[in-house]
Amino acid sequence: MCKGLAALPQTCLERAKEIKSKLGVLLQKPENAIDLIIPYPEKTEKKPEKLQKPTPEEAAQWRESLDRVLSNGYGLNAFRSFLQSEFSDENVEFWVSCEDFKKTKNPVKMATKAKKIYEDFIQSEGPREVNIDHFTKDVTLRNLVDLSPATFDLAQKRIYALMEKDSFGRFLRSEQYQELLVN
Repeated sequence: MCKGLAALPQTCLERAKEIKSKLGVLLQKPENAIDLIIPYPEKTEKKPEKLQKPTPEEAAQWRESLDRVLSNGYGLNAFRSFLQSEFSDENVEFWVSCEDFKKTKNPVKMATKAKKIYEDFIQSEGPREVNIDHFTKDVTLRNLVDLSPATFDLAQKRIYALMEKDSFGRFLRSEQYQELLVN
């Protein structure tokens, strides 16, 4: 017959307790799913540095891809400003927040940022909710249980595709972008 738990090595018992604890948290029905993440206080953000205006030739290269715009500080700010003028900057803000999250190494800071990203952009009725499908929301919510730099990858890819298909073309036709090509 079974000798019981006493026959198991101590490390197995500790691991089993850890798994039981995690499962217990998942089995609870929180009012808000983001409550699965422990809240941590935030630190204030650093001031952005002043950016160099691109030459018309550099700005013309932005037409090649949305990546070119987003990887250039001035381009990112110009795109953000354009989207703000259309009252639709939540997509680029979500994308930027995800990029910042990916660079975070400290688990406490990672948890804080994940909670803020979820509450601001993913959660239904969030203040800056982005337009993603139910499946993507579910996958992202499940990823919040075990944080990694890839936690928001699927949602970020969906939003990037949306910006590339929709906002990017309008930005390239905008007066704001056209002025960069001549000045």
